[in-house]
Amino acid sequence: MALFRLTAAPDPSPLLRGKGLYLRPARLSDFAAWAQLRDESREFLTPWEPTWPDDDLTRGAFRRRLRRQSEEMARDEAFSFLIFAEGSNLLLGGVTIGGIRRGVAQAATLGYWMGARYAGAGHMTRAVALVVTFGFDTLRLNRIEAACIPENHASAALLKRNGFTQEGFARAYLRIDGAWRDHLLFAIVDGDSPLPPLMGSRSGG
Repeated sequence: MALFRLTAAPDPSPLLRGKGLYLRPARLSDFAAWAQLRDESREFLTPWEPTWPDDDLTRGAFRRRLRRQSEEMARDEAFSFLIFAEGSNLLLGGVTIGGIRRGVAQAATLGYWMGARYAGAGHMTRAVALVVTFGFDTLRLNRIEAACIPENHASAALLKRNGFTQEGFARAYLRIDGAWRDHLLFAIVDGDSPLPPLMGSRSGG
């Protein structure tokens, strides 16, 4: 796994590379592929996500998403990536490390989605590994948290494959698909040992 590490402030357009895929922030040129993948995956995704706004898949909403993405990176609040297949450049999904808390916390929250046609092939496992390494090595976080609905067994298994530990259970934690849902709470801490094999080297090479 190769990760382009940053030695000073985070680059406004970080690029992460792993086996068979790469991650980068969204661009306006991604709109058509993003909207198509999200639209065709709507039934697959909506049970696990907040209710989509009526205009969610419009170009205007995507422009607003890009502005928010840029502002959040500039303020060191969140880093959002789209996931692409190496070689074909096919859009596969997205992953975000957000809600960054500095000071005594040095923590953030992980979120992710995968297009229905690409689910179950290991892409998200590798993408999460890249983003976790980015969070620890580049953003200098100490802790990365994640949560999933108890019925989302695939998501829980993905987190465990990447070294996350289930730490708790939160009632009515997030409003998902129009209803307040209980969630399983997971976290990984910098220095957790041993690192899962899929996370690769922590040297950035």
